[in-house]
Amino acid sequence: MGWKWRLKKFLVERKQKLNAMERMATRIGYMGAGFLVAGQWTLEPKLFIIGFICVIIQVSFRKQWNLVALNFNGLVAWVKHLITNI
Repeated sequence: MGWKWRLKKFLVERKQKLNAMERMATRIGYMGAGFLVAGQWTLEPKLFIIGFICVIIQVSFRKQWNLVALNFNGLVAWVKHLITNI
């Protein structure tokens, strides 16, 4: 088994039962979704930034790299918005 196969397995490996860290990451992700909803209602950039950080933690533990990239893009956009509107 080559290094490419091991890298692919590491990136997509998924277990049925979640360990304690993955359960905590899931809870943090739900909290982040709440911050994102609150940010939609208030349009407060700080809520969006906190929400995106929390969701990035969840999707990185679940190894959903496309969602990590998508949420990172949103995080960068809201940080830029916060900096330019101070």
